Amino acid sequence: MPNLKSIFLAKLLIFFTLGLQSFNCQADEIGLAMADSLFNQRSYKEAMEIYRQNYQIGIYSSSMLLKMAFIEEGIGDNEQATIYLSKYYDLSPNPQAITKIKSLTGQDVLVGYEVSDSQRFLIFLTEYKEYIVGVLTMFLVISVISNWWMGRRIHRRESYWPTVLLILVIFVANNFLEGPRTGLITSSPTFIVSKPTAGGDLVEQVEPGHRVRIKSSKDNWYEIEWKEKPAYIKKDNVTRL
Repeated sequence: MPNLKSIFLAKLLIFFTLGLQSFNCQADEIGLAMADSLFNQRSYKEAMEIYRQNYQIGIYSSSMLLKMAFIEEGIGDNEQATIYLSKYYDLSPNPQAITKIKSLTGQDVLVGYEVSDSQRFLIFLTEYKEYIVGVLTMFLVISVISNWWMGRRIHRRESYWPTVLLILVIFVANNFLEGPRTGLITSSPTFIVSKPTAGGDLVEQVEPGHRVRIKSSKDNWYEIEWKEKPAYIKKDNVTRL
């Protein structure tokens, strides 16, 4: 009869191998050092190509987003520059970013940039998600080795619970840890309405630059939170962040 502890250990090692491979793929930054070097040499077009590759697969940092916004503003694409700055604001909320976005969009007042302490904490966890999963994976390896070592001398199922708990936490963090779902209004003019139909009452007419919290999606509409109240906006008028 197969040794149950050996089977358990083998399954955990398979899980760890797959998880580590996934982590390494996520953390595989495509030549960011080269892109930064190109940026410093003012080879902005070449640097932007590398930055975009990383951004499309979800690899970016605050400094990278600022550089992308700088390049886009330099070529006159204020809309794209605003998108990158708004994403930067998710990682590093500060008044300087809002001032720059106002300048790019010609707005005096911007809505949707308030960030609560709980949202800041969630953004922090999301930004360092790969590191968190990596540390938890390291503890998982230690737990697996500990179970194997202790299993040679004792027979207690209780010793497996820390390992099982770590597996669950890693799975949840790797698959469900996400930041707030936000979008940037990028069309002019944009109509915010009370119902997801063309006949909905007009809540407000706005210009690009405002941010909205996306609560759900239905057909061509997003249900959003606008000034702490539910409302709807057409998807074509919003760029997801």
